[in-house]
Amino acid sequence: MNSGLQSVLYYVHDPMCSWCWGYRRTWDSLRHALPEEVQLVNVLGGLAADSNQAMPLEQRDTIAGYWREVSNATGAEFNFDFWTKCTPRRSTYPACRAVLAAGKQSAEQKMIDAIQHAYYLRAMNPSDDSTLIELAGELGLDQSRFATDLQSAEIQQELEREFDLRRKLGIRSFPSLVLARGNKHVPIAIDYLTHETSLAEIARAML
Repeated sequence: MNSGLQSVLYYVHDPMCSWCWGYRRTWDSLRHALPEEVQLVNVLGGLAADSNQAMPLEQRDTIAGYWREVSNATGAEFNFDFWTKCTPRRSTYPACRAVLAAGKQSAEQKMIDAIQHAYYLRAMNPSDDSTLIELAGELGLDQSRFATDLQSAEIQQELEREFDLRRKLGIRSFPSLVLARGNKHVPIAIDYLTHETSLAEIARAML
């Protein structure tokens, strides 16, 4: 292994992507099994742009169907009360901005966790800024600062840079893994049931 080359593993995701939730347990295992010399970088992919429009019933049924598909394939738990308790919107950019705003308070991963649990287990709507600000409070963040950052031009610009990086990595679906090693970018296969598959590919790419 050439230890002179820097290795960066990019994890391209969206906190409101159901397949990312389905991958969550395996991803946690992979994160903790990575070699120390591999730097991990989360990249927000941006699944659905800002929208104030409620989802049509047909779209709700389609996405609820995706949840069932993910649950059947991965064993991930979903609380389908979301579809009756909330007014769903096809809008994940607010949740992406929340991750970046929380990152300013050293709570990026905590916010990702909070959004996923709120959306998939607690029947809360992370498309709403009010939900995201509530989660920030639960995490013990400075809510006022978070709320200001959430709406700031700086966070929007940061989000656009994340999207630019996702495009440069050639990623169009979430979750995705790319290992950057020197000037090489190697796609790493996603295995929803075991982290060992990706770990082995990373090891081979680092030889």
